[in-house]
Amino acid sequence: MKKNPKLFSILITLIVSAILGYIEIGIFKEYGWTVFLVIPFIIGFLPPFINGKLSEISKKESYKLSFLTLGIVLIGLLIFAIEGMICIAMSLPLIALLVWLGSYLGFKANSGKWINPTNTTIGLLIICVSSMSFDYVNEPENLIPVRTKVIVNSNIENVWKNVVTFDKIDEPTDWIFKTGISYPTDATIKGTGIGAIRYCNFTTGSFVEPITTWNEPNLLQFDVKEQPIPMNEFNPFWEIHPPHLDGYFKSYKGQFKLTKIGENKTELEGTTWYKVDVTPEIYWKTWSDFIIHRIHKRVLNHIKIETENK
Repeated sequence: MKKNPKLFSILITLIVSAILGYIEIGIFKEYGWTVFLVIPFIIGFLPPFINGKLSEISKKESYKLSFLTLGIVLIGLLIFAIEGMICIAMSLPLIALLVWLGSYLGFKANSGKWINPTNTTIGLLIICVSSMSFDYVNEPENLIPVRTKVIVNSNIENVWKNVVTFDKIDEPTDWIFKTGISYPTDATIKGTGIGAIRYCNFTTGSFVEPITTWNEPNLLQFDVKEQPIPMNEFNPFWEIHPPHLDGYFKSYKGQFKLTKIGENKTELEGTTWYKVDVTPEIYWKTWSDFIIHRIHKRVLNHIKIETENK
């Protein structure tokens, strides 16, 4: 142990992180504060803290040791088919910040006498238990709306025709859709009026959307009865299907609102209401809003082009 304190500190951190991750994801089925805040903090804190109790370590060496441990954890997630590269990349800014903070505090803990091993262990246990308890009982309550608008240079009646259904959309050029994020390809409908079933087809499957409001040519509203997975995760070693692809992002309803602003000019607004059951919500909501806006833009711009060309 004393011969190689860096290796020992990494091994202890990996064991603690694996246990916490298994409890949070494998047992509680949660992606929350423990996964994205507590575990990254521990990955940053424990290596320099443990190493510093066994031998001297500088601040620079503390940072290197913590981020080396993070690198091992991330590679392990890929090798053991636990996670894919896209979600790792999306979470990395948040995780890296927490690792840096943990590493700094782990180093500072050994530069004075304000923290001792016993109190540290008890404190970390309290943080872990409280965060997992919070994740387990905390569920998202409110639907999150995302609204996107375009101006179509055509009369409102022609725009409506391309809103209800639309033909195949060209392959995307937007970089976000090159990552495996699901994107819309076309839309079809069975029936007309309230009760008709609209199918918005994505690369991973179809959104099944029963029509709840048919106010031609001004408003089309629908619920989301079924939806496909939000993305195809990429792992360089295996084909994977992480649990967070099933039910952690859920769309509940949507609408297209058309407003006549001129004889041949129409404002077209698309809205999606959804929930994201991954915390911290403020961080993942930022990603979700960004992606939904890009999906909206893809559909609305296609409707605009199709309508104006005809």
